[in-house]
Amino acid sequence: MEDKIEIRSRDYRFKVVEFLQQNWALVDETTDGVIVYFFGDTAGVFDEMVFDSAEAAETGLLRNGFKRYVDDPDSQEFIAIPDEPFVRRPHPNRAIYSSGRYWK
Repeated sequence: MEDKIEIRSRDYRFKVVEFLQQNWALVDETTDGVIVYFFGDTAGVFDEMVFDSAEAAETGLLRNGFKRYVDDPDSQEFIAIPDEPFVRRPHPNRAIYSSGRYWK
């Protein structure tokens, strides 16, 4: 059984990583800091990063090619937001963003 993850934010960010495949991110402000959850098109959360502020999280996401979904009407015509629930699902390449391998 996969562990469900409660994410309050619905301000989706996305990055096209391959043809017809996106990585998604949601920024959640918590008492422990600002957490960015990364997940694929099937809502499987494969990584997360903690930031000192929402501004730092947004800056990092922009620097790494993530765009706000609501700001991109063209993409909304052919890219659908993943269906919930969010569940923990390991990525074949492990923690790709928090490891620093694919994070600038």
